[in-house]
Amino acid sequence: MKRHLYAAAAASPILLLGTLALAASARANDTPRQMDVSRRGADVMPFSLAATTHVFSKTADGGIQQVVTKTHDPKQVTLIREHLSAIAQRFSAGDFGAPGQIHGADMPGLAALRAAKPGELDIRYRDLPNGGEIAYRSKHGRLVAALHQWFDAQLSDHGHDATDKQDAGMTHHHSMDMPTK
Repeated sequence: MKRHLYAAAAASPILLLGTLALAASARANDTPRQMDVSRRGADVMPFSLAATTHVFSKTADGGIQQVVTKTHDPKQVTLIREHLSAIAQRFSAGDFGAPGQIHGADMPGLAALRAAKPGELDIRYRDLPNGGEIAYRSKHGRLVAALHQWFDAQLSDHGHDATDKQDAGMTHHHSMDMPTK
């Protein structure tokens, strides 16, 4: 990153200042909660929040969570994949500690997800060309509602680093060939 900044500064100091001002402006619009979530997220997520976008797409039976790079960055892609794969395994085992650590124990939807019985929530990870995704499915309305509340809370907490726009990940699929239970 520094190398790119030095190259930009040498090529055009005005371009560099404009880029830095835009980045600072975007962060200045963050709420205190979003800034706290960003700081706590850096302790849990190994990839750069500034270099990635979280995409939360609700579906009729749950939702799709993607983390994708904003620009091609193989290092960030590797970090995203490792993290999401591990998190999907933890979530499948009922361990939702990481979201609680980042967003707080009282995060909307989190208590219901933690209370899900084995087999009530199907969680699957897969690689994307520019990151990874976790698909969440349930036949239980209370868990679908909890997932939707949880997605809304994450959208709010991650601010400009998150979206519900399906095209942001450019590889969104509602079907992951998940068997019905």
